[in-house]
Amino acid sequence: MAHKLAFIGFGVVGQGLAEILRDKKEALKQGEGFEAVIVAISDLIKGSIYHPSGLDIDTALKVLKETGSLEYYPQTPGLVTGWDSLKTIRETNADTIIEVSYTDVKTGQPAINHCKAAFESGKNVVMTNKGPVALAYKELSEIASKHGVYWGFEGTVMSGTPALRMPIATLAGNDITDIRGILNGTTNYILTKMEEEGVSYEEALKEAQKLGYAEADPTSDVEGYDARYKIVILSNYVMNAPLTVEEVSCKGITDITLKDIKEAKAEGKRWKLLAKARKEGGEVIASIAPEKIDVTDPLASISGATNAIAYECDLLGTVTLSGAGAGKVETGFSLLIDLINIDRERKLVNI
Repeated sequence: MAHKLAFIGFGVVGQGLAEILRDKKEALKQGEGFEAVIVAISDLIKGSIYHPSGLDIDTALKVLKETGSLEYYPQTPGLVTGWDSLKTIRETNADTIIEVSYTDVKTGQPAINHCKAAFESGKNVVMTNKGPVALAYKELSEIASKHGVYWGFEGTVMSGTPALRMPIATLAGNDITDIRGILNGTTNYILTKMEEEGVSYEEALKEAQKLGYAEADPTSDVEGYDARYKIVILSNYVMNAPLTVEEVSCKGITDITLKDIKEAKAEGKRWKLLAKARKEGGEVIASIAPEKIDVTDPLASISGATNAIAYECDLLGTVTLSGAGAGKVETGFSLLIDLINIDRERKLVNI
């Protein structure tokens, strides 16, 4: 039976997943026995469409590309238009909500309310929004559990690179006592550029913005706020240790100068913005800060916009994972893998 999906938000990431589902439709059916149909799209700017039998995704993508609005999607019998996000969540026949709306990372809204509405309606949620997971993990986990639904958020830490699923699935049985990571591609790109090309922080930032790695307002990245949310998610989910954003000390890279870079190089070291969490006396101590690390450190070799994370395990020692931390296809894949896992779990229950 096809998995029915409703998209809340349909920007770059949402369209990325839609394109993957379209392009890999037959491969997913053959390889995984996974079939999906998009029944609804609700976007604050682009509009809202719903058809209980499914939408033609090629048509929706074409209309958006040509007009920027879903209101030009062809009128067909059974098509419903104009529903807001909460009505779409509660009243469509979707099994799973793809929550990729524009969300205030400081409050986690409106995505927190979207999650609550979905869970209380008996619907799964997969998302890439960091705010709800970092700010309301305990509350939302409890609501999802109470209603027997799945909450997937693999894409919140390292896009499609399995920074969450890998330790849970393959490091089970280990006590993960320490996590160190390069969790922001923008800052890593800037520091790499400064070291390799000898350009100033300001020049490197401009280049990052030009390439689309940094936003017009880069504050969340360069001040470390983005990485702070991610280490909170890792602490709560991977270490099973409650941690709030306010408990994480945070310093960004804006004070790093070319002089600092050169001095580190002379010492056989390299600057990285590190997200760290370690278990200490029954609690987790976490921080975000630039740090000089030896060039022999596995994280020192991570260059450009790549992300990486090292887990310190009591049985296996240090395990390091690196990969893409952003991108349309990569983040779309993070949503796909959550959907595939929901499908696998549903099949196990029905055996």
